[in-house]
Amino acid sequence: MVSQAAEPLEHGGDLSAARRLFPGAPEPFIDLSTGINPYPYPLPHLPPALFERLPQADALARLIAAAAKLYGAPSPACVVAAPGTQSLLPLVAALKPAGQVAILGPTYAEHARTAALAGHRVIETRELTKLGDADLAIVVNPNNPDGRLFAAADLLALAEKLGKRAGILVVDEAFMDVEAPETSLAGGVMRGNIIVLRSFGKFFGLAGVRLGFAIAAEDIAARLRTSLGPWAVSGPAIAICEIALADAAWIEATRVRLAQAAERLDRLLAGVGLGVAGGTSLFRLAR
Repeated sequence: MVSQAAEPLEHGGDLSAARRLFPGAPEPFIDLSTGINPYPYPLPHLPPALFERLPQADALARLIAAAAKLYGAPSPACVVAAPGTQSLLPLVAALKPAGQVAILGPTYAEHARTAALAGHRVIETRELTKLGDADLAIVVNPNNPDGRLFAAADLLALAEKLGKRAGILVVDEAFMDVEAPETSLAGGVMRGNIIVLRSFGKFFGLAGVRLGFAIAAEDIAARLRTSLGPWAVSGPAIAICEIALADAAWIEATRVRLAQAAERLDRLLAGVGLGVAGGTSLFRLAR
């Protein structure tokens, strides 16, 4: 019998399925299921050679350096590039022998599924203080779908408690680019038991590029890099993302644009009686 964890997990973003369910719906669909920025980064011109050869090590090094600078990592050696953050989840789960994984929920279901596939016992809790006894604790910050944001000091205190029993804290910051980049834990990974995950596709609106990052102490980063193997990220993805991550003007303008769009959606929803408690719209939660 196939375990529930081994069954494929249905995600949002499948517009083909939506069109089959609602064949007469007007286009384009407004997809709030994935949290992808609807204002994507403009694609640069890509030379054909990028598609004709293997990804180059010097180009990957430049990408890693740009990611380290933007996300506040202690050094490029702490940054691992992967073909989407989702591909990192089973590798992170495998860093610890089968034990207990505690996840702050409700949240993105893939964390629990990959932990279970790695042989861990998975529990979900709504309280940050109940994560400290796990072998691997997972917090999505800001959280999806409820938008909770935890202070860096509270997460560092949790990491310290976990560290006393060789536990690891994983902080998935897929939505950190917009919400509160100054609260990222990327700068604290040299404590040795913190792993930060960052997503390129959500904020930059280019989810099809498939690029994510793990930020961790150098020894953990090296293990993850080895597990991924060579050429994990495609040449075109490297070229696009190196330019985008260094585009400070676009990043700042997009943060302002998304905040304004969220406020507008809040007003529209409130005007038809669909306001969300705390003044947080579905767009804010999804992003």
